[in-house]
Amino acid sequence: MSVDAPRDDFAQGPDGTDVDPGGDPFLRTRFVAPARPATFLRRGRLTARLGQVPRTSLTVVEGRAGAGKTLLVADWAGRLDPPAAWLTLDPAIRTPDMFWAHFLRALRVGGVPMPSATGPPVPAGPADHALLSRLAAQLDGRDRPVTVVVDEFDRANTPEIARQLAFVLRHGGSGLHLVLITRTEPLLPLHRYRVAGEMTEIRDAELAFTVEEAATLLRLHGLDLPVRAVGALVERTRGWAAGIRLCALAARLSPDDPEVYLKEFEAGRSTIADFLLAEVLERQPPRTQDLLLRVSVLDWFRPGLADALTGRCDAAPILAALVRDNAFVEDFGHTGYRLHPLFREILLVHLRRRSPGLERQLHRRAAQWLWRSGALPEALAHGATAGDGTFVAEALVHDLAIGQLLTGPRPDGLTKLFTGPEAERAGPATDLVRAACELSRHDLDRGLDHLRHAEEQLASGARDGAAARLGCALLEATAGRLTGSAHRAEKAARAASALLRSVPAALLDQHPELWALLQTQLGSARLWAGHLDEARAALDEVVSRSPGTTATALPRRESSEHLALIDYLDGWPGRAEHRIRAAAAEAERFGLPRPAESGIGQAVLAAVAVERDETDRAQDLLDRMPDTAPPDPVTAAGRHIARARLLLAQGRTRAALDVAERTVPADEESPWARAHAALVASAVRLAEGRPDAAVEALRAVTADQPACLVGAARAHLAAGDRATALRLLDGLPGPGRTGPAVTVRAALVRAQAARLAGDLPAVHRLLDRALRQAEPEELRRPFLEAGPWLAPFLATVPPWTRTADRPAPAVVRDADATGPDPGAGPPVEPLSERERDVLRRLARTMSTEDIAADLYVSVNTVKTHLKSVYRKLSVHRRNDAVRRARDLGLL
Repeated sequence: MSVDAPRDDFAQGPDGTDVDPGGDPFLRTRFVAPARPATFLRRGRLTARLGQVPRTSLTVVEGRAGAGKTLLVADWAGRLDPPAAWLTLDPAIRTPDMFWAHFLRALRVGGVPMPSATGPPVPAGPADHALLSRLAAQLDGRDRPVTVVVDEFDRANTPEIARQLAFVLRHGGSGLHLVLITRTEPLLPLHRYRVAGEMTEIRDAELAFTVEEAATLLRLHGLDLPVRAVGALVERTRGWAAGIRLCALAARLSPDDPEVYLKEFEAGRSTIADFLLAEVLERQPPRTQDLLLRVSVLDWFRPGLADALTGRCDAAPILAALVRDNAFVEDFGHTGYRLHPLFREILLVHLRRRSPGLERQLHRRAAQWLWRSGALPEALAHGATAGDGTFVAEALVHDLAIGQLLTGPRPDGLTKLFTGPEAERAGPATDLVRAACELSRHDLDRGLDHLRHAEEQLASGARDGAAARLGCALLEATAGRLTGSAHRAEKAARAASALLRSVPAALLDQHPELWALLQTQLGSARLWAGHLDEARAALDEVVSRSPGTTATALPRRESSEHLALIDYLDGWPGRAEHRIRAAAAEAERFGLPRPAESGIGQAVLAAVAVERDETDRAQDLLDRMPDTAPPDPVTAAGRHIARARLLLAQGRTRAALDVAERTVPADEESPWARAHAALVASAVRLAEGRPDAAVEALRAVTADQPACLVGAARAHLAAGDRATALRLLDGLPGPGRTGPAVTVRAALVRAQAARLAGDLPAVHRLLDRALRQAEPEELRRPFLEAGPWLAPFLATVPPWTRTADRPAPAVVRDADATGPDPGAGPPVEPLSERERDVLRRLARTMSTEDIAADLYVSVNTVKTHLKSVYRKLSVHRRNDAVRRARDLGLL
């Protein structure tokens, strides 16, 4: 029946048309579902949920403005048989009489005959109980249920209308299926419908577009974008339907590349801003608008923080109402609230236009509130954004958090706040923070200048307490490490130990990185000074006692790297490599770069690779080291040793000598760095056929460097002084104090001395010992360095190396004159270089995960290489692949 046809049971206007209780004609558009645009996307997962409506009496589709609620239901309702009755509410339909007059009108427009006995509500009066009872009775008596859709129900979501609607729903029985489209939760007793299983719900989170749905919607708008770009748009809009659609329309009209536009568009100056300002912000009361604009400077917030920004005490009820109204405010429970990202961008632009200069004040207020609440990282970020250097410095120093400037990323703007020439200098705290920033960038001159200023102010009686003096001690220890001054670091450590007793234990527990940093800096300085046992003790304390947290991740990694260097110097390459693997796993867990890509760790791994004669790998590791100057003397010396050893292995003796003799700037000389430089120089002289010069190069080296003692013994033996060579070897530390990289070389020198004496049984016995010690570590360099006299003996190795359970050591296989087993056929096809890399690590019994970490590839990539290796070698198991490769001479 036409909506304009007069009815004798509705009041009529002067022209004979039906009118509502307010005397206005019924508007046709309120009773017609909106048309779907050509770019409308039907989402099966949601229409399937709506398909449950015939089995439930109530369906609630609740979501924020522009979530796609109305079009979703309109598309579904338009395909019903019989069609659904439709009613769209607006601000004029707020009273019960107006609501029920339009509800009845929607039924009749939708083709649902309502007997005249039902009657409309009395004009300008409440809907009486008799009317509702007659309506419910007539619905309950229907043979076929009727579906009624009420759009924008939040406009009439009053307790009275909700109570009346619940009455009709209850007594209308199976004759009514009600669908409510709303921005807020209806005031109906929803818990009862849920318990009874009589309600279908589609909430805001379900209305959000998935990446796949967004990609399809964009294609409907003529935009075919990569999944990466679509995912970024969905993340930024949180899947908000209107946001995605408006972005698509704007991108299609933009002169820029659509993908670039969607990545870089400014929400505050887009059609999205017009939509959200009109549909969300301007619909709020003035106090709510003010709160929303002020909290736009925050990533997240609690009611107390919002109150601090507004200067009022009403944030809690306002925020609760905004969440309830789906007004683009998200509630995260105990963690607080967050604005929708696009809404926040738009509000922030609006705030800057409306109140220039207020943004910085709000950041300053937020910083103060967050600091008082114990949220230091967030307080620092807001303080830095506000440009309040004094606040940031005092917060860092007084909270013992200055060490965080040395251990990880800093809040945006912090570096600029304290490193420029215009940075303020307002007390010892500011100077300490500036010193920490400069020292973390390894700018010693500037850092020490600021540190001196801070110390002078503290010495003159500046009242900054133990926290400032403790921060000063930490930076002094850091300076000791960076300048290579063990004396300075030890003095700072003693001062810190005394100050720690005057600092509250609870505050220390909040900053475990402070103690870990002190020990790391002290251990590094001791290592440079050659106090290896004391260095190991300090570094072990960090690795074994400090908690494994994000705050301590960097000092724990650096301590592991330094311990790995000590292991290498003591002749334990496998132990050094294991430490770095463990550090890599922990660093990855906390999001730090791999140790092998920064600091001393990569140099140690390169030196270990040289010991195994993996020169290509060593070269690759060193080539990937940064070109910047090493941060401290230990790292510089470690790099020089690794590079010089590699150049020696490559036969580039003069280049090796040039690297070894490079000066490392430091306040004090390092005995082990000087000794290893001399060891390289001695090896170069031997390669030049000048044994006397080789002896002279090591003459001044102290006896506490075992590798140098062995090098000196080798030089004396080459110079014809067998007795001195053996005497030097007798001075080596006992078993367990030095590792196989030293003991294997010592055994080979003794074997050469025994050969010169004609004691062949001793040669074989010593060679057997060297091979047994070298095999677990895959050591090859000691045998290659020994000289040509060794080759004939390696061709007749002892029987234990030839058993089925234990193949010959790698170095024996390399030198084996018999070559590969002639009965072993060639591979199906040649192995690639990367497949050979995987195979070599397989032979060292490394796990798939270890191989992946060692080669810096994924586990799946390693598995792919293994499958290819198995196929080419015609085997099915790891052990068979290794055995077959050895038989073919591939290892």
